[in-house]
Amino acid sequence: MIVERIWTGNAYRNYNYLIACPDSGEALAIDPLDHQKCLAAARAKGWQITQILNTHEHHDHTGGNAAVVAATGAKVIAHHRAGARIAGVDRGVKAGDVIKVGKTVELECMDTPGHTMCHICLRSHTERPALFSGDTLFNAGAGNCHNGGNVEDLYTSFADQLAKLPDDTRVYAGHDYIENNLKFTLAREPDNAAARALLPEVTGHDPATMRVTTLREEKQFNAFMRLTSPSVIAALRERYPDLPEAPDPKTVFVKLRELRNQW
Repeated sequence: MIVERIWTGNAYRNYNYLIACPDSGEALAIDPLDHQKCLAAARAKGWQITQILNTHEHHDHTGGNAAVVAATGAKVIAHHRAGARIAGVDRGVKAGDVIKVGKTVELECMDTPGHTMCHICLRSHTERPALFSGDTLFNAGAGNCHNGGNVEDLYTSFADQLAKLPDDTRVYAGHDYIENNLKFTLAREPDNAAARALLPEVTGHDPATMRVTTLREEKQFNAFMRLTSPSVIAALRERYPDLPEAPDPKTVFVKLRELRNQW
């Protein structure tokens, strides 16, 4: 499996992805908003985009579909309940469905509601696992729930699915927000050494060359995966004095997301 991460350079700081089979040259485009860059990258590599996967229905993830389909004839794949929100869906997928790319690449669909209620993450069936997490899990952060989402469902997607993936899973997110997310972590957990060490590396960085984090690292510096940290809970209680002495992880997650909405 070959992963080509495409930095759009737009105001929303989107990443697009091409996932290619090295044997056949077939490729899957994930959320190809910047269709020109995606098509150019495929041409340069000698790949043929045969499928498009939209992680969810927001325009900054689906807006390039029509142009890529027109140029390649690619089939559009999305959550099985997203057809009314995404034009031209050829295949609706559910949890556990597998998307095959060429001869050797298999990507398993995860139904991960929260950011929206029809959100798909993809996990690779490779020796070194990869997660294409859309707007559910960001590097050092979590998606918002402003436009059709639900924060409690987002917590469940984190706790019951993403946190249980192998620690060496590489995290390919839909946007680059890592600098601001690390600052949020440090505001909530000032003694987080991992966040403090990484922040200078990503401050003012070029997102096109930013290294890919692993799930093991996310558990070290992503506040939304540190829900039992005494420091996180203590700082949270300063903002929410009525917080129980030993709050459950869901409560901590919901309160963190509430604070992040204002960050």
